[in-house]
Amino acid sequence: MALEQAPSWQAVLEDQFQQPYMQQLKAFLREQKNLKKVIYPHSDHWFKALETTPLSEVKVVILGQDPYHQPGQAHGLCFSVQAGVKTPPSLVNIYKELQRDLGIPPAQHGFLESWANQGVLLLNSVLTVEDSSAASHQGKGWEQFTDAVIAAVNAQCEHVVFLLWGSYAQKKGAVIDRQRHLVLQAPHPSPLSAHRGFLGCGHFSQANAYLSEHGRQPIDWRLPELN
Repeated sequence: MALEQAPSWQAVLEDQFQQPYMQQLKAFLREQKNLKKVIYPHSDHWFKALETTPLSEVKVVILGQDPYHQPGQAHGLCFSVQAGVKTPPSLVNIYKELQRDLGIPPAQHGFLESWANQGVLLLNSVLTVEDSSAASHQGKGWEQFTDAVIAAVNAQCEHVVFLLWGSYAQKKGAVIDRQRHLVLQAPHPSPLSAHRGFLGCGHFSQANAYLSEHGRQPIDWRLPELN
């Protein structure tokens, strides 16, 4: 468990790997592996969000909670699924809001890597989960690590847009300096709550307006077709 593929993050997060909580997390994950538990995403993708979006390039942060827990879905970017996997319900609602807000037709897939490549940090609070067992790795240490990720963005970056959808993300993002960054809050896009204010929130256009105001390239939220 290391960040060799994400050097810009390694510089600010390396000390986290020496902390007692991280040693306990490593021991827990080793134990799960020894028990032949199936863990998502694959260990190669645990730090995919950090590897795809370097610290110096972060423009937008979208906070998720846990990886998807069904086979073939999770690949280390929150709300995103691998090519060929059915678009999950929350992401369907994100696409609906994109269409309402910016007129972008819904993508025919749920692979969000092109956002990550443009500076959208797609960060789950917990980076692993057991197969078919939602929230099974909560409270094991990942939350402390991803708090350190958010603290690094808050301190090291300027004019970042934080999209905090749902009470869990809002609580986790409470430390963000609102003088230095833009924080946009709405209900979670899940079918249970999207109609309570996520649909109609206008976050994508607001994010791009803020980035433009501060001399940063806006995000192209259209997703390219997959071959």
